[in-house]
Amino acid sequence: MRLLGLLIAVALVAVACVDASGQDEASSPLPTAPSPVVSSPSAARAVDEDAFDTTTPIKHVVFLIKENRTFDHLFGRFPGARGVTVGMDAGIERPLVRGTDQATDSDIPHCYNCALRAWNYGKMDGFNQSESADDWAYTQLRKDQLPNYWNWATRYALFDNFFASAHGPSFPNHLYSIAAQSGGAHDNPRRRPGLGSLTFGCDAPREQLVEVVDSEGVTKRVRPCFDFLTEGDLLNRKKIPWSYYAAQEDQRGYIWSAYSAIRRYREDPKKWQRHMFPVDRLVQDIKAGELPPVTWITPRFELSEHPEYNFCHGENWSTKVINAIMRSDMWQDTAIFLTWDDYGGFYDHAPPPQVDGFGFGIRVPMLVLSPYAKQGVVSHELGEFSSVLRFIEDNWGLTKLTKRDRKATPMLSAFDFEQDPRPPAPLPLRDDCEGPIYFET
Repeated sequence: MRLLGLLIAVALVAVACVDASGQDEASSPLPTAPSPVVSSPSAARAVDEDAFDTTTPIKHVVFLIKENRTFDHLFGRFPGARGVTVGMDAGIERPLVRGTDQATDSDIPHCYNCALRAWNYGKMDGFNQSESADDWAYTQLRKDQLPNYWNWATRYALFDNFFASAHGPSFPNHLYSIAAQSGGAHDNPRRRPGLGSLTFGCDAPREQLVEVVDSEGVTKRVRPCFDFLTEGDLLNRKKIPWSYYAAQEDQRGYIWSAYSAIRRYREDPKKWQRHMFPVDRLVQDIKAGELPPVTWITPRFELSEHPEYNFCHGENWSTKVINAIMRSDMWQDTAIFLTWDDYGGFYDHAPPPQVDGFGFGIRVPMLVLSPYAKQGVVSHELGEFSSVLRFIEDNWGLTKLTKRDRKATPMLSAFDFEQDPRPPAPLPLRDDCEGPIYFET
């Protein structure tokens, strides 16, 4: 109870639910001037992954992060998984009706305080917080609406006890995906209309601040630009190459380029160009064999599955990326960790364990695809984004970052390293997508 009381006390001093200007949709106009530091148009150099000792046969890890879906919303009907088809709305049962794999008409509230209200001390019945939430929060996709994700869950490993690292939206959770912490941030940086900002990082206008809670529980507003240690730094210490693929500075989706909020990368052109690459080149670089041992991937906004955009096109983009890996030489020693960054306002019934004042957040899906993945297993192993970092750390003999990754399990229940490596199984793209794709990759 002391932990729960602390969590709510922090919530009272933290930022209130952000309005449309502070949500993920990044609807501001494009910047009037380019960023002083731009990503290199060239791909990462190919490396000999066998030159680096690993504790498993895995020589490549790909951490692919999509947007704003819960486990019950995508896999609540998956056989053998811990899912439901009826949710709770203010203590009253409410069926999870068939959702849409096309675009919703508006975003669903999913700020930090919004997530605490949805969680409601573990009652998981506070998701109905707005007109858009009433329309969309209690929806659930069916098998025919996510055929390739469902197929991968059937062929590889699906985790049904995996949670976002933090209560709330994208910014803190993407930081957890690279550092097992968020620098004290619970929410997205505040963006005033008219600032013309497409970033959540060090290159944001100086008026754009984020509220953080320090170790003493004091809340303050700071620039979203941090100096804490990241997984990339641990890899650098052992001279293990890594890369981060994301939208470019002038593209929607750059808000998820987590290293833009790490000062020594964002403000050092050489480091930025060594490790950060345009996601539009991703498939080309995979085909060229140029992915390093560890790669993070976040998509363009329009292909992220953020609920204002077309889920079908987003699933096809994921399929293109995974098919490219499967058809490449790297498939034979790769583990792909595919997840969604936060709950996005959608319903989930599983109360997240509260391990500290930040989370866990509401449950999200996790798929693990690999030649060494068990076939069709639904794992109940507890996990969060720090668990992927723990796998990387254990596999390459790295040190640890925070209490989160030290306590995390490395998701080994997904694998059988004694089995014969399974051959690739590329999937066809969906042909039932409706509406514009906005651009072609």
